Amino acid sequence: MPVDNPEIVQTAGLQDLHADDGRRVSVSTKVDEKTLQAFAQRPAEYNNIPTPEELHGPHALRRVAAPIPWSVYTVAFVELCERFSYYGTQVVYSNFVNHSLPPAHGGPPGSHHDTGAGGGTDQGISGALGQGPETANGINTFNTFWVYCVPLLGAYMADEHWGRYKTICVSIAIAILGHIILVISSIPPVITHQSACFAVFMIGVIVMGLGTGGFKPNISPLVVEQINITKAFVKTLPSGERVIVDPTITQSRIYHYFYLFINIGALVGQIGMSYSEKYVGFWLAYLLPTVAFMTTPFIMWWGRKRYQQKPPAGSVVTKSVRVLFYGMKGRWSLNPVTMYKRTHDGSLWEAVKPSNIQPSQRPPWMTFDDAWVDEVRRGFKACAVFCWYPLYWLAYGQLTNNFTAQAGTMTLHGVPNDVVNNLDPFALIIFIPICDAFLYPGLRRLGINFTAIKKITAGFWLASAAMIWAAVVQYYIYKESPCGYHANNCFNDDGTVNPAPINVWAQTGCYVLVALSEIFASITSLEYAYSKAPTNMRSLVQAIALFTNAISAAIAEALNRLSGDPLLIWNYGVFAVVAFVGGLLFFLQFLNLDKEEDELNLLPEGHVYATKDEEYSSIDETQRPTTIDEKA
Repeated sequence: MPVDNPEIVQTAGLQDLHADDGRRVSVSTKVDEKTLQAFAQRPAEYNNIPTPEELHGPHALRRVAAPIPWSVYTVAFVELCERFSYYGTQVVYSNFVNHSLPPAHGGPPGSHHDTGAGGGTDQGISGALGQGPETANGINTFNTFWVYCVPLLGAYMADEHWGRYKTICVSIAIAILGHIILVISSIPPVITHQSACFAVFMIGVIVMGLGTGGFKPNISPLVVEQINITKAFVKTLPSGERVIVDPTITQSRIYHYFYLFINIGALVGQIGMSYSEKYVGFWLAYLLPTVAFMTTPFIMWWGRKRYQQKPPAGSVVTKSVRVLFYGMKGRWSLNPVTMYKRTHDGSLWEAVKPSNIQPSQRPPWMTFDDAWVDEVRRGFKACAVFCWYPLYWLAYGQLTNNFTAQAGTMTLHGVPNDVVNNLDPFALIIFIPICDAFLYPGLRRLGINFTAIKKITAGFWLASAAMIWAAVVQYYIYKESPCGYHANNCFNDDGTVNPAPINVWAQTGCYVLVALSEIFASITSLEYAYSKAPTNMRSLVQAIALFTNAISAAIAEALNRLSGDPLLIWNYGVFAVVAFVGGLLFFLQFLNLDKEEDELNLLPEGHVYATKDEEYSSIDETQRPTTIDEKA
């Protein structure tokens, strides 16, 4: 049905409006009629905005989440398949690069030289390239760096040109091609030729990373865009209790269950592929994720007319950068103290608001309102928060790199060394519902506001505790290993590992602590990126949050020497200190943001008008839209 209410159109953030004289001002993309209808059909209670007394104070109303529509779960299932494929392949990278092919003759029972299968013995470990733990860690680190650099490109294409839906579909196609190349690298005619295998493997890693990187910054905003609630409102429950339906809590719940789907996919993928490489070979370990990922195009096709989709926004990314540099005029200084004072005197963003600039002095690109400047300011605040995340990801990165190698030096009792890290997604599957159903509601009932800043700080410190646990385990490995401080190169005559007499499940504490840290730090980063970004730049801010992984990977690459014997105790110790100190400095710097949390979340939605500067500037000043949303 057509929707003519300008207030609804403004709230939905879409385009279908004219100037006062009836002329079309500018429409760069087609209106998503389904999204407009969804907003038009919202209950009247959505307009019951809470008062300051209802938000804060001794009689503040309890906050609850809104119901989650089924479309959210279908998007989450696409992410589940993608994570099944990504982690299902990544989990075997370490063994693929680290260890050599089993001997053609005299290898462990069940091993196979032509497939890399390690066989069914307790210490039979699969391998292909035989490049050692440092090279394996370096390639895993490069993969992380690459996968988290590409989101900047994927976000740019989504926000400015293709939109999130199309960008996701193109990324899925590229990732499937990368999967196929990885399968080729592991078939017997290729895997037995080391140079050719290495080359094809690296091409597959790069192509798959391109697809994965384009997918990641767009799928998480798409999943939350399926709800219509953008501002908090007061609702009366059947029991008579008045509560605040909070979009931030709703987003948090969606992202917690979205992350739950991620880890279900990761758990199934990692366990299945670890056993596939051990008993059959790497070709099966790479083929099964490829088949699973091929289901996602059908789901996306099904949802093409069912998902609420924000169209691309044109040149808003460029405008946001221009806004920052326009506000910085006269504030630059080589003196850091002077620079800080000039940029924190409260006038930087006020100076860029169109209402504070004479119409004749506004540059042609200034085609937005004051509210959009406030949104951009909030987005830059979020990006500042993410600046500390590389220190967290340094610790988290040990999960898929050094923890796997460490497991290979311990007594495995028939468990593949790269299946142990599934304790992380397994712990997440247990603890995410507990946090969502009991911990967070319980804290809210006690009046404890466990804000994003506090969650992230807790995540840093839990990651530090995980590194301390790993350092202690590594100390005892070196102490008990037959080869002492060279435990990673301790082999029997038949090619099996001669392990330290320590049960591999001693690593359990590392994985559980990392999982808890993810709930507080990683999930919260998704929530924060979505809730604090301008509505037409959500993919970009999400990409910046993901890019901190790439920065972390670059730092880890520089510290790669610590990833080998006899320095692994130092490796974990350094990352423990870095994560703890990083969390402390983060908390001290951003504690004041806690006081602004509700204010930032309740900002009105800003508007970016005509996408062509010439069209906008040609409209008479009295006819320029001031409250009508002409943004993509």
